[in-house]
Amino acid sequence: MVKRGKKYIEASKLVDRSKSYDATEAIELVKKINFVKFDASVEVVYRLGIDTRKNDQQIRGAVVLPNGTGKTQRVLVFAKGEKAKEAEAAGADYVGEAEYIEKIQDGWFDFDVIVATPDMMGQVGKLGRVLGPKGLMPNPKTGTVTFDVEKAVKEIKAGKVEYRADKAGNVHVPIGKVSFDAEKLHENLKTIHDVIVKAKPAAAKGTYMKNIVISSTMGPGVKVNPDSI
Repeated sequence: MVKRGKKYIEASKLVDRSKSYDATEAIELVKKINFVKFDASVEVVYRLGIDTRKNDQQIRGAVVLPNGTGKTQRVLVFAKGEKAKEAEAAGADYVGEAEYIEKIQDGWFDFDVIVATPDMMGQVGKLGRVLGPKGLMPNPKTGTVTFDVEKAVKEIKAGKVEYRADKAGNVHVPIGKVSFDAEKLHENLKTIHDVIVKAKPAAAKGTYMKNIVISSTMGPGVKVNPDSI
């Protein structure tokens, strides 16, 4: 049994567990019941009626949130020649080749996202066992394996987030910070919601969206009525 602190318990008393809130009301409530002293992140979690063991029911991709996430992403780009210069000009934090592969193999992880040009994937692939479990491996589906490194870096810096269904069919996506205006959080929520709706696999049977919950870091979850988003 998970033990909860007094502040969490008090915040939970303000949430009606049997109710699915209107999206605007849910966002306002999440902001109200946030009890940590730092600017907490706000996340939405979808529980989907999909079987991720089947290849035709995988959900993965990326989307640029209109109001960003409130977090500055540190971007590492594996590229060479003109593409390396392009990445630097676009604002990448780190750009290089073999030297960064060696640093990562030695335990360096001072970055949040990796972008790689296709011609570099032969070398980057060596890091699969290290990057894969951390969800950091570049992937064409999320736009992080591309020759258009300028676009990739600028989108990530502007608030691009990745989404991926886990083994249980859950999708976790950050939609901003508690300090964001409720309207901005709602715009970000609507953006990711539209993407998840469109991503429904044709092979999925039964109820697709089983549950939607938003919460702040360490705060209790608030159910959202999908029709209100």
